[in-house]
Amino acid sequence: MLRWFAELALRRHRAILWCSGGILVCALLMVLYGGNLASGTTEGIEASVVQELVTRDLAYPGDSSFLILFHNRDHDWRDPSYPAALRAALAPLRADPRIRSVVAPDDAPPLLAQRLVSSDRHYTLAIVTLRETDFGKAEASYPELRDSVRSDTLTMGFTGFLAYRNDLDRTLEYDIIKAELISLPLAMLVLLIVFRSVFAAAISVGVGALAVLAAIAVLMALSHFMNIAAYAMNMASLIGLGVAIDYSLFIVSRYRDELARGATIDKALTTALETTGHAVLFSGFAVAVGLSGLFFFRGSFLATMGIGGSVVVGLSVLIAFTFLPAVLVALGPRIDAYKIRLPRLIPADGIWHQIAVWVMRRPVSVLVAALAVVITLGSPFLRMNFAAADISTLPRGVGARDTYEQLKQVFPEQARTRLLVLVEYPTAPALTPERVGEMYDLGQEIAKVRGVVKVEGVVDNDPRLAREYFEADAETATDELPEPAQRMRSMVTSGKIALLMALTDASPTSEEARSLVLEIRKHRRVGEARILVGGPPANDVDLNHFILERAPWAIAFILIVTYVVLFVMLRSVILPLKAVIMNLLSIAASFGALVWIFEDGHLLWLMTFEPQPIDITVPVLLFCSVFGLSMDYEVLMLSRMREEYLTRGDNTWAVAEGLERTGRLVTSAAAIMVTVFGAFGFGRVIMVQSLGVALAIAVALDATLVRVLIVPATMRLFGDFNWWAPRWLGGVAPRS
Repeated sequence: MLRWFAELALRRHRAILWCSGGILVCALLMVLYGGNLASGTTEGIEASVVQELVTRDLAYPGDSSFLILFHNRDHDWRDPSYPAALRAALAPLRADPRIRSVVAPDDAPPLLAQRLVSSDRHYTLAIVTLRETDFGKAEASYPELRDSVRSDTLTMGFTGFLAYRNDLDRTLEYDIIKAELISLPLAMLVLLIVFRSVFAAAISVGVGALAVLAAIAVLMALSHFMNIAAYAMNMASLIGLGVAIDYSLFIVSRYRDELARGATIDKALTTALETTGHAVLFSGFAVAVGLSGLFFFRGSFLATMGIGGSVVVGLSVLIAFTFLPAVLVALGPRIDAYKIRLPRLIPADGIWHQIAVWVMRRPVSVLVAALAVVITLGSPFLRMNFAAADISTLPRGVGARDTYEQLKQVFPEQARTRLLVLVEYPTAPALTPERVGEMYDLGQEIAKVRGVVKVEGVVDNDPRLAREYFEADAETATDELPEPAQRMRSMVTSGKIALLMALTDASPTSEEARSLVLEIRKHRRVGEARILVGGPPANDVDLNHFILERAPWAIAFILIVTYVVLFVMLRSVILPLKAVIMNLLSIAASFGALVWIFEDGHLLWLMTFEPQPIDITVPVLLFCSVFGLSMDYEVLMLSRMREEYLTRGDNTWAVAEGLERTGRLVTSAAAIMVTVFGAFGFGRVIMVQSLGVALAIAVALDATLVRVLIVPATMRLFGDFNWWAPRWLGGVAPRS
């Protein structure tokens, strides 16, 4: 099959280049047209069910809402000019048909109005809820709605879920552009050092850029038909640049080697695709297998990140077998044009042979020392703490985060962590005197839970408000209430559901907040109603459970399928097993580094981030990504070693020769990946930042300690049994 791709390029290289140009134009148009990216929520978990019901049926500020923090330095709320300026600023929102409600101190009921004015009376808070329940459409409307709020006398800041998501998406886009602007020139520099030819280096960078652009265009198109999270774009860019440039590096290197030996262009291209192309194909499949482990987390944004990674890997392989050969044919011998002189920073081939022989002379000592280093690096993983992403993932200096920090200072009660306790009756209305009495008793029980500082909502544990007050209020029809009271009621009850909120001073991702969720969830019934608990702490609990429940299946799938793929390629029982174990070592070390840097707070001088628990999705993404990416080098090295072993039947020679032939290439490829992944470490969203840094560390360790030291040492210890498999499975019997 790979010979067919070579023949196609030799016969139709102009047509392939024209088609590639057309694809490039279409991809650019699709990217400019944009997509309908999802919010990254997890479907089916209890916290998401609560949020969906609240957003759909209540005017409570949920996903389709935002907060506006107003400030007047010269006048306080008692000055008539302040309320007048507030009404003028909010008038466009109140007149906009897309807005469901605007709750502000100028027209809220007295009990609520006093909570929306700061203690010094210079700050006020407005809560804006959109009618649109589809988050993608609500987010699309947010910038225009935000910009419609203007004032000459009031300063304002925006936060809340819509503001957070909007700023997160913009920051992610900025991070992608910034990472690519950093990584592409650095990757070009590495390629120039390897190839010493401008054309050869530029081709590889071009392949990477084309693969990423095409993948992002595909994801944009898919987002109009299915949920694609914004993080999927980062995944495509992060993985795509590394693997596409590496695949191009492998093929171009072999092609140039064949030309240097005197082969014709036709023969050199055919040989390159039939040998190195075979490794690229298996490598792409192995990376896709690793990323496909994310599909076990269907219903979450992890699955869409798996789609993003798989799409870009598939396109990288396809482009490496079509566009790249067509360019090589078009250039012909000019592939080595514009040669430049640069220092040889990557060791020459002969050194790798010497290293392999040195390692195999003392395999036990090298293996013990290398394993000690890897295990030490991975040891911090044992104390890793998990937490779901929230607004703290945004860096300071971004509007929604800065306003939220200010909100905590001037409105500490509004910034308290809220657990949403949703009471759902089988029939409407939920607001009857009898049912309100039941909910009042429930609220009193929740208020007694340790850590709960207040209960509010359809009932309140304010000692000034007795049970009879709420029962009497329930007897009043909604349309008989003043308009501000109607709006307030619509925030906490509608039809057959009612909402209570348990407030706590605990951080949303703290163990105390998680314990509160579990304690409140012991109350599952009140009268005829069922009780569901949502809010940020509940989302943290549910997401952790969602991930941990599915992770073993994903891990087992990746391990088994990877083993089978490597067995099919190598026809060995031992080598695939060792490859899987080596990958686990690299992953453990990168997990440890993740904790040491991002949780313990080391290297703050190099990167801007706040030490915090690790987002539980990051280890999942890291495992699936590293497991596949490590196979990039494993496949290349072991396939060459097997080729040498089948030729001479000498295990020591095969390992040394295989490392000599691939060591420089593996080191170059690893340098490119470390450059690409490391560039994402300078992003501003901590999830992407931590993933980029951990991937860079994993690849660096994998290409040095693991491939150069541990692999040769273990292969020396196993000897000819490295290559054993039953003959009926195509194996080679060990030589005596």
